[in-house]
Amino acid sequence: MAVETAQDATTTEGHPHGPGHKGCECPQGAREGHRRAVATFVAMRERFAAGEGLPAALAHSAGASRQWVSDELAHAARTVVDSGRVESSAWRDAVWRRTLFVVWGAVGALLIGQLATAIGAGWSVARTAGLAAAVVTAALLTLAARLHHDNGGPLASLVGEDNRLSTSRSVAAAWLLLAVFSVLVLGVELAVAPGDRVRLTDGLALGRAAGLLTVAALTCVAAVLARLVVAARVRAQRLQKVRAVRPRAADLLTDDAGCGSFADAQYVVVHTVALAFAAVRLGREPWRLPDLPWGLVLLATVSVIMYLTGKYAEGGRPTVLSVVRVRPEEGGFDRDAPIRTGDDIEIRGNGFVPPGAQDPDRLAKMVVRIGAVHVHVPLVPVAGGFSNPTDTALTVPVPVDVEPGRVEVQVVTASGAETNRYPIDVLD
Repeated sequence: MAVETAQDATTTEGHPHGPGHKGCECPQGAREGHRRAVATFVAMRERFAAGEGLPAALAHSAGASRQWVSDELAHAARTVVDSGRVESSAWRDAVWRRTLFVVWGAVGALLIGQLATAIGAGWSVARTAGLAAAVVTAALLTLAARLHHDNGGPLASLVGEDNRLSTSRSVAAAWLLLAVFSVLVLGVELAVAPGDRVRLTDGLALGRAAGLLTVAALTCVAAVLARLVVAARVRAQRLQKVRAVRPRAADLLTDDAGCGSFADAQYVVVHTVALAFAAVRLGREPWRLPDLPWGLVLLATVSVIMYLTGKYAEGGRPTVLSVVRVRPEEGGFDRDAPIRTGDDIEIRGNGFVPPGAQDPDRLAKMVVRIGAVHVHVPLVPVAGGFSNPTDTALTVPVPVDVEPGRVEVQVVTASGAETNRYPIDVLD
């Protein structure tokens, strides 16, 4: 019933114009439908956590009721994923149009600023060149937005393979955009005022542009190296990557789990300050490329090194440290006993829930291999979340299909990474 409610919320009630627009995928309706589906799932989880909604036929068996609750939550979580996919598709279709408003709005703001500062001082060739360069840059971004409108417009090239906004690509793109804009300004000035040819060509000299070119080259190299490092560590299972639902602006400053990342934050802050300095320098001296002082270049270099070091050091392979038999809650004579089929075992370690895999649909994908048997990790709801699985421990039953004797236990996380094999003895 909860699943049907979530589906109905996704298709009908989510639309701002009412239930008559069933199946509409407009951005506002898709967003509202996803929110309603999430709210329905949360209500279901809280009800199960309070012990409500369980079938009477399963009340006598703790294991059966736990598995039923887990299956219901996993099924409802897939419904939330479907609504999130609809929202993501609608977002990608709308974001490229919003990007155009931002780009051409910036051109309009530049025009207004130039008109305001031209009062008294008069219009100059540099103002014409700056406005023309802005129009050309905006036109190029518009073309890119139109060609990639299904993938977020100009943001398509800034999104990584994990569907998150890439910090390294965004910073590199910002420096390249500033460099291209600066060259366009000088090119327009050279076309409009050929009498200043000597001064303008001197403004393109390597000695003056060395700082800008160095920082732009470093950020581009950092973008490539970051991708290579992440890909190599993922293949070696030393880093777990889970695909995000859609890119977000917060991805520039956070890790995959949505927590603040010092390496990313300092990289964005330092280069934002350097970009602002270069833009001011270009505005004050539009006849040459921005001349970055070597102190600022060195600071940007240190920021690049820190960012790449953070990329190399993050993450780690999931590891099983120990496997113990879960002590039964009810009384009896089997509190201290060997592991047998039908018992619950607790697997202790770290890295079981990779960053970005805290959603229930991701948790439901976790599997434990016990010998040749694959056991899906049950979802155990509590108020505000789940008590099983967690990043450091998870509990699963030992199925009757497991052959007695020495078997190996191995966890497969939602990212597909496998832990080490841990041997245990299972008795009849």
